[in-house]
Amino acid sequence: MRVREVLIDDHHSHPGVAPPAGDAAPHSIGAKDEPAPWRHRLAAVWTALVLAGATWSFFSIPLNVISPSLVSRGNELFETISIPAGHTFFSAIYLSVVAAALRRGKRLALLWSFWFFGVVGIVASIGELGIEIEWGNGRRGLGVTDLASGDHGRYVVLLGVSVVIATLIWLTRGCYPARLAHGSLGRALTVFGSGLMLSAVVATILTRFFPNTLQGQREETFWAARSAFGLSHRLVVSGNRGTEWVSYAAGVISAVAAIAALVIFLRTVRKDSLLSQTDELGVRRLLLEHGDRDSLGYFATRRDKSMMWSPAHDAAVAYRVVAGVSLASGDPIGDPRAWPPAIRAWLDEARTYGWIPGVLSASDEGARAFVDEGMRAISMGDEAIIDVANYTLEGPTMSPVRQAVRRVERAGYRATVLRHRDLSAAQMAEVMKRTEDWRGNQTERGFSMALGRLGDPADGNCLIVLAHDSDEVLRGLLSFVPWGRGGVSLDVMRRDPQSANGLMEFMVTALAAVCRDLGIRHISLNFAMFREVFSDAERVGAGPVLRMSNKILVLASRYWQLQSLYQSNGKYLPHWAPRHLCYGPNRSLAQLLIAAGMAEGFLPGQAAAKRTDSPASPVDTDADAPAVIFGDQVKAQENELLAVTVAARPLTEQERIRRDKLDRLREAGMEAYPVSVPRTHEMDEVVSVHRGLPPDTRTAVRVSVTGRVMAIRDHGGLCFVKLRENDVTLQAMIERSGMTPHLFLAWQRLVDVGDHVSVSGEVVTSRRGELSLAVDDWQMAAKCLHPLPDPYRGFTDPALRARRRVVDILVNEDARRTLQSRSVAVRALRDGLVNRGFAEVETPMLHTTPGGAAARPFFTHINAYDTDLSLRIAPELYLKRLCVAGLGKVFELNRNSRNEGADSSHNPEFTSVEAYQPYADYTVMRELTRELITDVATTVLGHPILLRPMPAGASSDEVDISGAWPVVTVHEAVSKAVGTAIDSLTPAEELRIICGRHGLPCGQELKAGHLVVALYEALVEPNTNEPTFYVDFPLETSPLTRVHREDPRLAERWDLVAFGMEIGTAYSELVDPIEQRRRLTEQSLRAAAGVPEAMSLDEDFLTDLEYAMPPTGGLGIGVDRLIMMLTGQGIRRSIAFPFVRREQ
Repeated sequence: MRVREVLIDDHHSHPGVAPPAGDAAPHSIGAKDEPAPWRHRLAAVWTALVLAGATWSFFSIPLNVISPSLVSRGNELFETISIPAGHTFFSAIYLSVVAAALRRGKRLALLWSFWFFGVVGIVASIGELGIEIEWGNGRRGLGVTDLASGDHGRYVVLLGVSVVIATLIWLTRGCYPARLAHGSLGRALTVFGSGLMLSAVVATILTRFFPNTLQGQREETFWAARSAFGLSHRLVVSGNRGTEWVSYAAGVISAVAAIAALVIFLRTVRKDSLLSQTDELGVRRLLLEHGDRDSLGYFATRRDKSMMWSPAHDAAVAYRVVAGVSLASGDPIGDPRAWPPAIRAWLDEARTYGWIPGVLSASDEGARAFVDEGMRAISMGDEAIIDVANYTLEGPTMSPVRQAVRRVERAGYRATVLRHRDLSAAQMAEVMKRTEDWRGNQTERGFSMALGRLGDPADGNCLIVLAHDSDEVLRGLLSFVPWGRGGVSLDVMRRDPQSANGLMEFMVTALAAVCRDLGIRHISLNFAMFREVFSDAERVGAGPVLRMSNKILVLASRYWQLQSLYQSNGKYLPHWAPRHLCYGPNRSLAQLLIAAGMAEGFLPGQAAAKRTDSPASPVDTDADAPAVIFGDQVKAQENELLAVTVAARPLTEQERIRRDKLDRLREAGMEAYPVSVPRTHEMDEVVSVHRGLPPDTRTAVRVSVTGRVMAIRDHGGLCFVKLRENDVTLQAMIERSGMTPHLFLAWQRLVDVGDHVSVSGEVVTSRRGELSLAVDDWQMAAKCLHPLPDPYRGFTDPALRARRRVVDILVNEDARRTLQSRSVAVRALRDGLVNRGFAEVETPMLHTTPGGAAARPFFTHINAYDTDLSLRIAPELYLKRLCVAGLGKVFELNRNSRNEGADSSHNPEFTSVEAYQPYADYTVMRELTRELITDVATTVLGHPILLRPMPAGASSDEVDISGAWPVVTVHEAVSKAVGTAIDSLTPAEELRIICGRHGLPCGQELKAGHLVVALYEALVEPNTNEPTFYVDFPLETSPLTRVHREDPRLAERWDLVAFGMEIGTAYSELVDPIEQRRRLTEQSLRAAAGVPEAMSLDEDFLTDLEYAMPPTGGLGIGVDRLIMMLTGQGIRRSIAFPFVRREQ
């Protein structure tokens, strides 16, 4: 992705920023009132004019040899606007110094321009006018009329222009806020003055010996001064000239002095406040909270960087000042919403001190943030990121890595992956020594993508991969820094030059293998500059410009790691994440690149200052060492922030009251959730044994029972409590006189409706004859922390009942009764098959190839085998394989899953039973199905009836199923529904007309059989009430079914439909392996063409089928829908826990 480019806004207003806590020096510089935009434009024009004067001075040196008159006119033009241009090296360097200082906003450059260009220009114009008057007219006075005549008028114009220039320069003073380094002006003036004096002395001596046409000491002195100081040639009024090479020699000396002074003068203010320990803890906190965004975030903890914070301390920009460039690396850290103020504060500081702002290796998101604040962005290259979940050595494209890994494994190498904190002091010392030894004489490089330290206790969470050979000698290592909570980013990569080839691939693969156990999802490897060029040049049709760029980069790769980094990372098939270079004005890009080269170690430069609290040796384990103390602080902060915490759920008043009672129970010494409680009898035993007792009876039988409190009637000294266990209720009487005062008060104050309690006492009857328990002791069995629904209002909302299923079952008897009926029905269905000689089997729930039905599967991934799997949509293919194996009659009653939505008759996860009987056909299975359903209905309902599923609250219609069930062919049923006779010979065009008439899909790609089934599903199935078998479906819609024995265009298949929904289906199974392969191949082609319900080609099934499967009949019954017909409830009420969308 390419980031748009926007010119930096030099006029951007930056609000003041508070300094970070704990720092002695402020980190943020509040901007003063910004000058008006026109003042900025005026300042830019003036800077450009001075730069133009410097450029003209350089070009006029050789041009003066060819055309002195042209050079003279050009110099006069610049002098007109108070810019002292001249054809000397001194003038060129002098103006270059001033222009460079103006570009960087140096306040002293503005004052210099005002005084020495503006004011001095005014004085010089007055002086030149006076000289002209004195020498040109021979008198000291002149009238107003004479000023406008001859050359006098020109000097008057020059005087006026100088006044205007000085005024305009002064008006731009607010555009130059940058300060100088302390003492830089004095040192620069000393160097500059000394150089000019040396140049003047040399010019004077040489002019004395080589005067050319100069006459007298005065002309020689003027010429020497002009040569050394670059003064105007008009001060030499006689027209005589000295030797040109003397002037050039003096100019060179002055230019050298000016360059030296420039370096000293433009040296920027250096901040003394590097990343403090307080800052670093703040940075690490932000990385733990927001570090998943940027793989380079951890490198912000380098101790040679400074930090610019947002006002709220929730974001920061890490940077270092290099050669006058404020160089940030990576994205800002912290909350992205707080990035803008942090970036603005950083830009404001750079502007205040005259630094050039630049950013290395910003991501897409970070680059957008910098661009939004007025910077530009260009692509640097791409970062290689391995997605651990998808990393595998399988496949032809991973062949080079696979071969390298196996080669190293055969050589006896082993890899160990550890946290830095798990290394002993001796091991860390060896790692540090090997790291330095293997680096050799090469410069340690890295700024934006390197940490620059090893063995620091604060970095204990870093990962290291160690590779040892068969002799246990360390041969290579990779060190990674944390990338948020779910990734790692490469820091150090080293290998012994004598190690086996392919060691890096071996270590990367070893890391990927353990990352899943460590919770690591991403591995950031190296950065490949200009990757797009290398990648695009490999494509067919690459243009000539791209190919030429590629050749240039390939050539450059001989000296820098460009193509090699791309190739070494690309072999892992990573995800490439773009990285960008962000910069300010175009004219600052060159200096930014130089500074970046110095920071990264590619160019020589001044070593960066660092904090001195890092350990000098990894064996320093003194608990009082500053590094160890700081490491403990870092670890404590990580433990605090990485601890799994869940935001407290807001509680209702009733929930808060119940939790308060829970605390009071514990304070009273009573367990709220004991491991056991007194229970001598189940409640139904007590009720059944003592049923029918007269009122006011005392049995003298003492029992202990448990139950849930469903109602409490408190009459002061006597409480009547309704207890329920399963569906049995019993009244408990809690009387003040029947137990200790402490127990009675505890009951009144701490027991709520919904609690499970154990009560002990005598079995009695009340005055009204209700069986009760006179309680003399009680104990809490389980405290309920939620109030139960109001018994008078009930719990009837269908959506809420589905979502709060436990509460629904708890308070609604019909919900409990439905689930109990389901249990009876499932057991009866299982017993019915077992009693008929079927063996129950279990087949896999996870399939490598989805099949057995035309449906959309759910997919998952098994990490142990790195393989994609699907949840079972039907057990059919495995059950058929058992038939091939000779297991005889088999069935399976289990769960299946289909990714096809949820409605009144569908749930994504459902229960079905499939049964297969050798040497049977679909007619046999039809009778078996009728018998099974009739037997189950009789078991559950007591009669062979079914109940039409109805909405909640409506009574269900009973349907008698004791007789024979209708058997109708599909074509007959469709003919009746559409009012037109059709059969298996009806052409597709005629069927399309019928489908169109009923508003059904009738595309040209649909065959006649698909059109018939579309009519059947739309017009027949929804309008069928009593159980009906629809038989003989079109062949093309039944890929697993045998061809009809009489009509080859049909399949021996039936669907059982009742109450508008399909209940079951059965086939005369297709056992011909050749025909089965042909049909599944056709299905797989449809799947490849994008039909999600089409079946895939299962080679294992087809191979087993070739071992010969006997003629077989198979059936399948939807258990959930059968339960719906037995209970008269919808599918959500028929399942214990139906699928519902997660509550937000």
